[in-house]
Amino acid sequence: MKIYLVGGAVRDRLLDYPVLERDWLVVGATAETMLAQGYKPVGKDFPVFLHPETHEEYALARTERKTAPGYKGFAVDANPGVTLEEDLLRRDLTINAMAIDDEGVLADPFQGQRDLRDRILRHVSPAFNEDPVRILRVARFAARYAHLGFKVAEETRQLMQDMVESGEVDHLVPERVWAELYKALTEASPAAFFQTLKDCGALAVIFPEIQALFGVPQPAKYHPEIDTGVHSLMALTQAAKLSGKPEVRLAALLHDLGKALTEPKYWPSHHGHERKGLPVLEQFCQRLRVPKTVKSLCAQVMEYHTHCHRVLELRPDTLTEMLQNIGAFKADNQLPEFLLACEADARGRTGFEQTAYPQADFIKAAVKTAMAVDTRSVLQPHLQGAQIGAAIQQLRSKAVGSLKQHYRQSNSINQA
Repeated sequence: MKIYLVGGAVRDRLLDYPVLERDWLVVGATAETMLAQGYKPVGKDFPVFLHPETHEEYALARTERKTAPGYKGFAVDANPGVTLEEDLLRRDLTINAMAIDDEGVLADPFQGQRDLRDRILRHVSPAFNEDPVRILRVARFAARYAHLGFKVAEETRQLMQDMVESGEVDHLVPERVWAELYKALTEASPAAFFQTLKDCGALAVIFPEIQALFGVPQPAKYHPEIDTGVHSLMALTQAAKLSGKPEVRLAALLHDLGKALTEPKYWPSHHGHERKGLPVLEQFCQRLRVPKTVKSLCAQVMEYHTHCHRVLELRPDTLTEMLQNIGAFKADNQLPEFLLACEADARGRTGFEQTAYPQADFIKAAVKTAMAVDTRSVLQPHLQGAQIGAAIQQLRSKAVGSLKQHYRQSNSINQA
């Protein structure tokens, strides 16, 4: 029985990158051996155990044989005769197929250290194409390490494309897609996740709503980058600079889905795209089972991002209604996230990346002003239910109108 540190912990240690968790590989042992030493079994599809003291994962060395389509179609062999190299061979990328023994000696049978040095994401063996989740994982690693200069090897990109064309990607299940997407949204360069999928043709299969944006033009005056798909990835990049929250980043990415529905004869104009995109967003969120709070923020940003950009052009009642609809007057509102996603949209344009976004400060002030309104005057016996709500809304609109007049006299907001 011999124990090795494997996978991401080895990769990130060699990269001098933060090691968040450690995985261990056990060679030459059986499940009975592990249980006798106090390890707790947790694996369902293959033998994985928790250390009795550290609670870190220890997996028995294993091989896998493809038996059916999809990422669950494997027969696993974890007999004690499986070698270290045989276990590493089944892994996805060379940079993930290294191990360190208890004496600190590195085992690197597939040149992972070389690929780390050359900043290459390369598959270990042709068996890569047996698991469609690996396409998502490569894209996620691209998102994690793009800022370090990592690129996908051309032969790996071609293999990923072959998997798309063969239909292997069609077997991905929504839960796994969302899990990988969510992780990618937390990485340093989330736009690289989607660009990697696009480069191999997987974006059209996994996220067709996003793929549909590419090739759709916008007015060059406001969007020098022109292409809506390019703009969406630029907005995501800006969101990643403004916030570490995945929901803010996703909202910025998806805000313009409605532009894909504009008939080409109306290009580059996209009148009403804000509301047109809502059913598309609903379809996206239902398919991937996106959490309600994330979906809610995405819908708010989609429907009201242009209102946010043109806030001083709005009538006070329109602005107050928008604030009401996005829940800005509630204690558990997502207003800060909403404003960050809108700012990312405004900055996600060629030449506008450093532009200030004073709209956010005005809206925060408008919420504060509206919330400070004395509503006791509307609590009259002759007003009931919805009438009270309408009266409060009217008072808030009046207060917001006064604030707007003050801002117009003392501030200049550049429209986005």
